Amino acid sequence: MARYTDAVCKKCRREGMKLFLKGTRCNSNKCSVDRRPFAPGQHGKNRAKLSEYGLQLRAKQKAKNYYRVSESQFRKYYDEAFRREGVTSDILFEQLELRLDNIAYRMGVGTSRAEARQLVGYAMLEVNGKKVNIPSYICKVGDVIKVRDAKKDNKTVVSVLETNKLKAIPSWLEVNKEKLEAKVLRKPVRDDVELEVAENLIVELYSKN
Repeated sequence: MARYTDAVCKKCRREGMKLFLKGTRCNSNKCSVDRRPFAPGQHGKNRAKLSEYGLQLRAKQKAKNYYRVSESQFRKYYDEAFRREGVTSDILFEQLELRLDNIAYRMGVGTSRAEARQLVGYAMLEVNGKKVNIPSYICKVGDVIKVRDAKKDNKTVVSVLETNKLKAIPSWLEVNKEKLEAKVLRKPVRDDVELEVAENLIVELYSKN
């Protein structure tokens, strides 16, 4: 799978908003969006008016980059949402929110989704008592996700949890910070997603293909 190796802050500047891809840096005075609030590149300050397709593409890219998933993964989630009964865009974001790496980030295991994904890959978490090291694992209502007992004293985990101790927790997730575990109370809905994006543009983009 292709791996993005350029500065991720460029993605935030391209979308004109913080996607919180660099964790604590995004809330500091080092944030690139605050320091250079224009698109990257030679002509970044002279941003042209986007076409209908351009608006749809930017909406898709914004959501894809926010959750740090690849193009093929994002398309797979859309196709699954389209097949299921219900509002396609709502089901799309439901799947993205229920990814294990996103839940790890939401519960404070990772200052960014990229760091949370890395820790999941290192088998730091377990779901319902079973070790899971697949970031794209989709959790279900009632699942209990926790930091494995053998990893609770890991320096990286301890440091990250200390940094995120005041982090807001979404209402669909119950987190016990003392036990380092979380429980999925219900399926997340669109209102639970903090990302400002016109999801209807994403549906319009993929409906053309």
